[in-house]
Amino acid sequence: MTEANVQERQVNPNEGVPAGIDLSRPTFPSYIDRTRAYYLAAGYDNPYRWAHFQHVPFAPVTKPLAESRIGLVTTAINFDPAKGEQGVDTPYDLDAKTHAVFSGPTDSIPDLRISHLGYDRNSAEVEDINAYFPLLRLQEAAAAGRIGALAEQFHGVPTVRGQRKTIERDAPVILERMREAEVDAAILVGI
Repeated sequence: MTEANVQERQVNPNEGVPAGIDLSRPTFPSYIDRTRAYYLAAGYDNPYRWAHFQHVPFAPVTKPLAESRIGLVTTAINFDPAKGEQGVDTPYDLDAKTHAVFSGPTDSIPDLRISHLGYDRNSAEVEDINAYFPLLRLQEAAAAGRIGALAEQFHGVPTVRGQRKTIERDAPVILERMREAEVDAAILVGI
């Protein structure tokens, strides 16, 4: 494309942007800024340090998905009425969070809720559980033969953990449970 062609073509940078989007501010949540502010406000004397790894373990899928057992991991939590209101329209409540890895059956849809700190509550589509916990879609994929099978248990991970606890406590528990279930591939759906 020549410079003349570029000048002739009128480009509207807002073309395709949905109505109601305020382009004078970022259109994405600033997880880094929100997380740093949260930890500093919580009394930690240093800004949150994000995990960074030179080497990330990766195991390639060795067989077709149609022959694979798929595991599901979520950051949503089981609803516990004893812990008060939980969910998208409630304020962040650290006491309502889960603090340990948990598991549940995949033959029915559980009552999971989200009240995470670091997601954009104005833009996220969280009224549909399949947006953050696609169990129904995985059940359909198994029934249609697109995946070989769905593991009998899903697993939930705490979101109130730092890197060290995630790496040293939570990840090994999830890995052990996945191995026991002979899972070939896992889907982690965070919110």
